[in-house]
Amino acid sequence: MALMACIGNAQAEDGYALWLRYVPLDSTLAAAYRTQLAEVVAPDDTPTQRAARGELERGLAGLLGSAPRMQVAAATGRAVVLGTPKSSPLIAPFGEEVASLGGEGYLLKRTRVGGHDVVLVAARTDIGVLYGVFHLLRLLQTGAELDTLAVRESPRLDRRVLNHWDDLDGHVERGYAGRSLWAWQTLPEWQDPRYTDYARANASVGINGTVLNNVNASAQSLAPEYLDKAAALADLFRPYGIRVYLSARFSAPIELGGLATADPLDPAVQRWWRDKADEIHARIPDFGGLVVKANSEGQPGPQDYGRSHADGANLLADALAPHGGVVMWRAFVYAHDVPADRATQAYTEFAGLDGAFRPNVILQVKNGPIDFQPREPFHPLFGAMPRTPLMMEVQITKEYLGFATHLVYLGPLYEEVLHADTHARGERSSVAHALTGMAGVANIGNDRSWSGSHFDQANWYAFGRLAWNPAQSAADVAAEWAAMTFSPDREVVQPIVGMMMGSREAAVNYMTPLGLHHLMARGHHHGPGPWVDGGPRADWTSVYYHRADRNGIGFDRTARGSNGIAQYAPAVADRYGDLTQVPESLLLWFHHVPWDHRMASGQTLWDELIRRYAQGVRGVDEMQRSWAGLRGRVDAQRYAQVDAFLRIQRREAQWWRDASVAYFQSVSGRPLPEGEAAPPHPVAWYQALQSPSAPGDGR
Repeated sequence: MALMACIGNAQAEDGYALWLRYVPLDSTLAAAYRTQLAEVVAPDDTPTQRAARGELERGLAGLLGSAPRMQVAAATGRAVVLGTPKSSPLIAPFGEEVASLGGEGYLLKRTRVGGHDVVLVAARTDIGVLYGVFHLLRLLQTGAELDTLAVRESPRLDRRVLNHWDDLDGHVERGYAGRSLWAWQTLPEWQDPRYTDYARANASVGINGTVLNNVNASAQSLAPEYLDKAAALADLFRPYGIRVYLSARFSAPIELGGLATADPLDPAVQRWWRDKADEIHARIPDFGGLVVKANSEGQPGPQDYGRSHADGANLLADALAPHGGVVMWRAFVYAHDVPADRATQAYTEFAGLDGAFRPNVILQVKNGPIDFQPREPFHPLFGAMPRTPLMMEVQITKEYLGFATHLVYLGPLYEEVLHADTHARGERSSVAHALTGMAGVANIGNDRSWSGSHFDQANWYAFGRLAWNPAQSAADVAAEWAAMTFSPDREVVQPIVGMMMGSREAAVNYMTPLGLHHLMARGHHHGPGPWVDGGPRADWTSVYYHRADRNGIGFDRTARGSNGIAQYAPAVADRYGDLTQVPESLLLWFHHVPWDHRMASGQTLWDELIRRYAQGVRGVDEMQRSWAGLRGRVDAQRYAQVDAFLRIQRREAQWWRDASVAYFQSVSGRPLPEGEAAPPHPVAWYQALQSPSAPGDGR
């Protein structure tokens, strides 16, 4: 088994194994671990118990070079002991210690059991044990000391869910890693082994839910044929603690049920949804619930019938409540009429409904008030709805951040928002404290590396780890991932973490510095488009957001402008609304500022803006130098792809810089700062460029 594990890992450096590679450790370290972990005592009566037992056996065989002795009941020497007080008599004496850990928590402890030194992996439930096994393997992969092992872990957020924007025909909206992982045409009969590897990867970082289909949902997702397919996936995921959810189209009673209306107050509509909930749960007893995008970007919803978002959400909540299901109702909305400020609409529509939703409705709110931009302030709904459960929705897929080819680690973005202080209940009222869960728009496809590039795997990993514990450091999470994905060698981990931690700020600088936002090309969002104007909606254009003219640039959201700042708590509004206090990273988000405005650096806004673009390009140069220093320390196959993608990123970062500078100079009429090279082409040249092969949008 150990030999086969080594052979498998030698052939698997294409990224498929993710951070679960389990390659042999340094011989000295492996020998030390073998003396402590030579035996595994674990029950195998349930699917989750077998998953935990099998994962530990697989991991130890790969990491230590030999398979452990597997026992069911008693330890004969130094061992790893798994179980719950109910499943293992060896764990029963520790019942009080695990009682407070909740249904998903676990205890890792070095102790003595039956006269033997053991490493204990104990929990109240089987799934807690599985999470504990993955934590133990993570410690081994990163070379942690076990002699004083004492870990108590429970998730801070209840729901940690991936949202797959996958269509039934295999297309993935905003997907940059191939086609959908779900082969609907062969389900339920053929259950690809990759589905189990997907479940393993999610469980390893604590993700406990998956939404199988696009929020721009087809009603067919709820048809019996597709419910049978979803049920097959639910059966595969259940041992790993992952519940299946589905996106629902609000007009499904018309399209599937033949009704004349989808009015949430109509008794026939209410009856149809109750029957549909019964039908789903007959197939999937632990079905998680429904996700709904309504009255946004053309999707049907309760406002079509003069009803509120609460009316629509409560309709579905009432249908699901007898089964314990929830409704995750998205707060990403577009009015039919273009508002004075796009950023204010969600708050305007939802804040007044606080307390009007059923207890099993969770409002799913994007991290910022626009749309997954490289940087946004936190959404004003966080902290504004104390009587409504909230989930934060983030993108793991990089719709506005260079797709799969740009190295942009999103851990710092998630951390920045989670730690932001809403001041809703005085100081230290962080966004994280307002949440019951997190949803991440998945970056997973059928690409062999899962996410389209090796470094994009880190964003999937970071989402899970930070959803489990929002207080964790993004840098620490990056170090874990780098050690498991590439090598625990400090001389490999340190430069990789340096690349990762600087990458998001570099992208912000070469794309949208100083609080600029929504400057991407129309539709596919690939490449720069600060000149984008016209079309069906003003708030789908770049000029709507940057408002650059001869005098200055930025969107005025102070009391003199849209007064968007009034949607924040007074302490936050005062800071954002004051030109002397607002962070420069959000300056142009909240203020229209003269080009001659003096920045903290002493430069004018114009000079600072141009230099920030150049700084972003230099950030990519630094990443390239760091990666070049790892030649020979990283396997050749992955090294070559990352190297190629960094060259793409460098070229496109320069494109961003040159096109943006050319455009804003054409608007401002100002000379470039000394030492800054003029763009090689006039702005019209950049405007004429097309990206017909940009993936992830359209068909």
